[in-house]
Amino acid sequence: IQRIPDLQVAGTRDGFAGAQNTDAVIADINASGAHIVLVALGVPLQENWIDQHAHKLDAQLVTGVGAALDFLAGNVSRAPVWVRRARSEWIWRLAQEPRRLARRYLAGNLTFLARAGMATLRRVSAASAMRRTLDVTVAGSACVALAPVLALTAIAIKADSPGPVLFKQTRIGHNGQPFTIFKFRSMVQDAKARRAALLATSDRDGICFKSKSDPRITKVGKVIRRLSIDELPQILNVLRGDMAIVGPRPALPDEVAAYPARAMQRLSVKQGITGMWQVSGRADIAFDEMIDMDLTYARSRTIMLDLTLIARTFRAVLSGRGAH
Repeated sequence: IQRIPDLQVAGTRDGFAGAQNTDAVIADINASGAHIVLVALGVPLQENWIDQHAHKLDAQLVTGVGAALDFLAGNVSRAPVWVRRARSEWIWRLAQEPRRLARRYLAGNLTFLARAGMATLRRVSAASAMRRTLDVTVAGSACVALAPVLALTAIAIKADSPGPVLFKQTRIGHNGQPFTIFKFRSMVQDAKARRAALLATSDRDGICFKSKSDPRITKVGKVIRRLSIDELPQILNVLRGDMAIVGPRPALPDEVAAYPARAMQRLSVKQGITGMWQVSGRADIAFDEMIDMDLTYARSRTIMLDLTLIARTFRAVLSGRGAH
């Protein structure tokens, strides 16, 4: 009261016999006109009491204070400042009152951590199952619906240039694990050998190579790239579990080896066929901006966001922006 001259104590009740008749306690608190109610029954009794009865009180604030009143009254000495700064005051209190607090701080804290961990695992598992179901559903449906397009594309590639219909390449996936990606071949057979000589012609700043005038692209390759048809075989990668429908695009091993530390975070989620930067301009997006988008997705991804990006992918494909 000396430190806060305008403070008015509207009333007090002990937490023993004085708290036995809950209805009488609530009536007295409301009659007192108190704006703030401090409940000091100890953990977890005070939290349970507040949860059950706070809605019956007229007070603007109802809060549990634990041992705060004992500290302020000088009945219990607080830990030294350096212990508090280390967030270890509970150890100090346990040493002072081991018999009373052992169950709370040792058994109680371990039980809480175990339950919190299990709840987190259940949420993560449920989200992973939902996302996998979405991936398989979309990929399976696409296989059936796009079967004529896949067949005609394979025939066109074979007629246009010698070489296999599918192009296979090692990419880096979730948590840095390499996998084999499938694409329709859109380049000449010796494209890999000619890549090093073309790096200086990249249209994109940064590590990932992209060039509109890449001489290795075949006639059919230009068409299927423009329409993003060359990416359709990655449906197989999704069904195999190597990739997701939505996620950061998988990069080449030498590109990942050159990543700055920040960019490595894009590998924290499964790589995908489409994603935030694909629907925002694809190859027209600079490397640093692409990383920003991928990290934003990795931090905030939800099933609803995935559905939104899938829907926006159709518009991006039709516009052809950044597709080369």
